[in-house]
Amino acid sequence: MTVADLAASLVAIDSVNSTLVRGGAGETDVAKHVVGWADDHGLETKVVEATPGRPSVIVTARGRGGGRALLLCGHMDTVGVDGMRDPFTPRREGDRLHGRGSCDMKGGLAAALMAARDAAAAGLAGDVIVACVADEEHASLGVQEIVQHVRADAAVITEPTRHEIVVAHKGFVWADVTVAGVAAHGSRPDLGVDAIVQSAPVLAALGALDEELTARPPHAMLGRGSVHAGTIQGGSETSSYPASCTITVERRTLPGETEATFAGELDTLLSRLTVDASFATGLSREPFAIEVEHELVALTRELAADELGAPPKLAGAPYWTDAAFLAAAGIPTVLFGPVGEGEHAAEEWVSIASLEAVTRILTRLATTFCS
Repeated sequence: MTVADLAASLVAIDSVNSTLVRGGAGETDVAKHVVGWADDHGLETKVVEATPGRPSVIVTARGRGGGRALLLCGHMDTVGVDGMRDPFTPRREGDRLHGRGSCDMKGGLAAALMAARDAAAAGLAGDVIVACVADEEHASLGVQEIVQHVRADAAVITEPTRHEIVVAHKGFVWADVTVAGVAAHGSRPDLGVDAIVQSAPVLAALGALDEELTARPPHAMLGRGSVHAGTIQGGSETSSYPASCTITVERRTLPGETEATFAGELDTLLSRLTVDASFATGLSREPFAIEVEHELVALTRELAADELGAPPKLAGAPYWTDAAFLAAAGIPTVLFGPVGEGEHAAEEWVSIASLEAVTRILTRLATTFCS
């Protein structure tokens, strides 16, 4: 079986995230497939499922002992398939493997599994572990559970980085800003206070905060932080003054910025306004960064250069990934994966030649790091 064959077999299994999409299949069937494949190739498996119906699989190529452990990580879930034609029928056209999840990220997961299989034959001292995690596309239930069961000295997440080595990515914080008004009949302006209209200064202040973030010194890999309003909701009918208006806000954070950073910014912002407004922060995910001089970065770059013919670019990513949870667990982490396009889009593909190259690079990384 080639890495493209394994990737195609994973694509053929519906694993749409069941929290994102009502009726989504979730990870159960693809997890069973991974366990069966690993068993066939003499690899150890452990299924963890603290949340019923959302399993993750830990696949281990066990070393003889005394060596370092390398963790390879990828998610099994996908986003929805609206607008796609035959999303779970893997289709090969030249160098491209098409289908939902081919790029994001069953191709990268297949490369990690094949690398573990190939490294197992090298008689390594350390373990090569593949974490096949659930729910990355929503709340990262899988990786948060995995870190309770796995100890590793380094990790590579095989997201489709297009052969770049991602050494940093942004975090985010969500908040609800609620502006208070006074409900009244639409004919009684003497009694009513329009919460929707009162929210206008808040929106303007958010825009001013974003401009302020633009003026701050940028991060070398990630550029600037940002803030934007995502949704706005208020009122119950046209003929009434709305009693409240809620603006959902997202702040994209840089390394060194936290939920408390954004809360302080909102405190300052609202204190300067005359409207009756308050806020509450919600979901928060930390940024991620690894020192570019770290051994893992240097070794991955060296081995990738041997395979690709030139050193890959070190890059930052504007999006969030599970790397932040691995780093928070004390595991030095980079992201490195195949070339592809169409993440979350109606046409998705991954390069087969790239999958093969990434598999060889990961195998060499494992045999070098875990020797």
